[in-house]
Order: sequence, then structure tokens, then C-alpha cells
Amino acid sequence: MPENQLKIPSPTLIVLIGPTAIGKTRIAIELAQYFNTDIISADSRQFFQTLKIGTAAPTPEELSAAKHHFVGHLSIEDYYNVSRFEKDVLCLLPDLFAKKPVSILTGGSGLYIDAVCKGIDDLPDPDDKLRNKIKNWHTEKGLVSLQEKLKELDPEYFEIVDKANPNRLKRALEVCIATGQTYTSLRRNQSKARDFNIIKIGLNRPRNELFENIGKRTDQMINDGLLDEVKSLVKYRQHNALNTVGYKEMFDYLDGKITFERAIENIKTNTRRYAKRQLTWFKRDTEIKWFLPEELEQMISFIGSRLNPEEDKMDKSL
Repeated sequence: MPENQLKIPSPTLIVLIGPTAIGKTRIAIELAQYFNTDIISADSRQFFQTLKIGTAAPTPEELSAAKHHFVGHLSIEDYYNVSRFEKDVLCLLPDLFAKKPVSILTGGSGLYIDAVCKGIDDLPDPDDKLRNKIKNWHTEKGLVSLQEKLKELDPEYFEIVDKANPNRLKRALEVCIATGQTYTSLRRNQSKARDFNIIKIGLNRPRNELFENIGKRTDQMINDGLLDEVKSLVKYRQHNALNTVGYKEMFDYLDGKITFERAIENIKTNTRRYAKRQLTWFKRDTEIKWFLPEELEQMISFIGSRLNPEEDKMDKSL
């Protein structure tokens, strides 16, 4: 059914998720063109305007193919977090829904997706003394010490957290130590009510194919000039946005810790690990309907059935 024939009863957010290198950008654009609507990015690394190659940010051609929000809207020096993202998206959506009853949210950052769909739990803030203690702990003993402590205090959250992100680790440790409870248990509050419908679609493919795509995309990033991009960002390397796959490995190379070839292999290995963590996160959500990236028609048919459930029932009865 063409989009202009769909009778959409209420504002609906189509959420397109999946692991890195699965092809979310292409499918999001296809869906945006079909529904004649905008795309909201929930890829927290693509928020920063100077991180393009290493984050596989949408190209100028892709950006012109569909209106994107929250892509390259921040400076590398800007402070931004998931709570602000939740507020910014919820402020934007009424304007988008006023123009079109469907909008698309896409990305691989599960925490940011959940913030929009379910809301952020109201977790307690620790005192400055504890926060500084954990910060110094990280500085003196390194990232591994944070990982080991979190695994001890909250093994369930440890399995799904981005273990390369010190801010996520430190925040979880702050809550665990301050409350004496696991971060996981305190994040299980009731979802916050949203005044729009949500349809969740997941992209996946056989593991060997996904890993092959990761390898090819990494090689393409190298050919596109990832090393030069990283060199241009050396003076900002202390910012958390650069403590991520693709950048940290190249910094290790520039520091003389590893060879260029090893840096490339490490990017591929760490990206595969990141993709597995993403899938672990998303697989918890039973509301997600999973498709292969090439099943666009099936995705559109599924979305149509969710937008018009009564009509879909009538069609099946004929």
C-alpha cells in the first residue's frame, strides 16, 4: 500500500536498530523516502561534526536523500549525554509529527534508543567525593580496573555495557557503590508514557556475513583517510567521544605502541566485539521485529500492518 493511502491514526515513531555495519543508514533512507519523512539519528558517535570517517557518518549524498537530525550537530568539545538526547528528541518530535504522522529513529546506541522509547531511569547522583574517587581510580589504575570492579558488583550490566566507554563504567560504579544495589536493578523502573506509537524493526544477518561486512567497511575507512582524520583530532584525544573503536586504535599506532597493520586488525576485532554487545542489548527487547537488510518490502508490509491493524485483519479475512 503506497504511503499516501495509509490511514495513520496517531503519531508513530519507526525505530530502526541493528549492529554496526548492518546497513541501517541505507534502509532508514529508503523508509524515509517511502514515508516522505525525516530521520533522527541515535548513533551517539555521529553527533560530533568532526567524526565522520571513523563513525561511518552519512555522506553528503545520503544526507541530501533524506532530512537527518542529530548528525554532526555538536563540536567535539561539547558535553552531551543520553539524558539531554532524550529531552532534545522529545522536543523535536511534536514539530515533526505536526508535518507528518510518521518519523524514523535509527542507530546502534541502545541506551539512546531506550531513552527515547522508554525514558531514562531517575538514578541517584553520588556525592562529589565518591565521583572523584572513581575518577582517580580510573586515572591511576586504568580502564581494566573499572571493568573488573563492575564485573564484581554488577555482572549482568557488565555483559551488555560498552566496556570501552569509561564514562558508562564509572556511572554504573557510582550508583552501585553509593546505593549498595546493582545498577541493573535500579534501571528496571516502569517505562515512561509516550504520546506516540512505536514500531521497532531490527536488522541482522548471519554472523559470518556481518563480520565480513565489518572487515570491508574498516578497509574502506582506511582508504577514505581514517588515519588523517585521527591525526587532525590528536589535540582532542582526551574527550570521551574519541575513546571509541576506530580512534583509540589509531592513537595507539600514533603513540608507537602498535604497527599500522595491527591497528587495522584491532579495529576489526573490537568492532566485531562491539557488534556482539549491541546484539546482546537489542535481543532483550521482545518488541523488535527482525529482518534481513534486503527485506525492505517485508519491512514496509510489517509497518503497514502495525499502522493499520484493523485493515490488516480485514485483508486477512478476505
